[in-house]
Amino acid sequence: MSGSKSAIVTGSSRGIGAAIARAAARDGFDVCVNYVRDEAAAETVADDVRAAGRRAVVVQADTGRESDILRLFETAEAELGYIDALVNNAGISGGRSLIEDVTAEALEEVFRINVSGYFLCAREAVRRMSTARGGNGGLIVNVSSIASVISGAFDWVHYGASKAAVDTFTKGLALETAAQGIRCNSVRPGMVETEIHWPGRIEKIVPSVPLKRIASPEEVAEAVMWLLSDRASYCTGTHIDVTGGRG
Repeated sequence: MSGSKSAIVTGSSRGIGAAIARAAARDGFDVCVNYVRDEAAAETVADDVRAAGRRAVVVQADTGRESDILRLFETAEAELGYIDALVNNAGISGGRSLIEDVTAEALEEVFRINVSGYFLCAREAVRRMSTARGGNGGLIVNVSSIASVISGAFDWVHYGASKAAVDTFTKGLALETAAQGIRCNSVRPGMVETEIHWPGRIEKIVPSVPLKRIASPEEVAEAVMWLLSDRASYCTGTHIDVTGGRG
């Protein structure tokens, strides 16, 4: 794609999402920065986007709620114009729990945000991007997790299961939209330096990582940006693992 481009990055006030928003601005995208609670952090990311010479709009929206998703897309489109790319990144772990102790409330929240939210955001993107609906095509990247492969047993199988659903969804979305000018792929991070970890988890896991370290959010963002570029023009339904060899 040439000329002005715009992207919605969900959950982009911190962590991996913030790194993706900043990398997108560097690579020529105007960015819709989405947050749920921390407006100040989202505004800081937006300032970084503007400092890179691109436009930014900050939108508060819970991507586990359909009404918020509709408002997110309507606002982004009104402020930035055509939406060329969607990065589904917003998600939660649901907390640590053995299967025998998991609550119905935790399951509902994890799948509402991590799965239903991805579906509904993608639905809105496809409705705008699809060449069959008068759009110009577009790009969708889902941020999954290597937990979809290794399950997250003994910590959060509910989270791993939600990310396995994201993997299946990515493949199905890629197949349904390939003829509509849309490419859909995913990135599956492993251990990343974010706020998701509880005390001692990094030290426990790092020895099992072949590269013997965790990733920075920026390293994950680079994989996302490759998928959003023309360099990945023949990739759809692809999963890129950014795990240091783990999994």
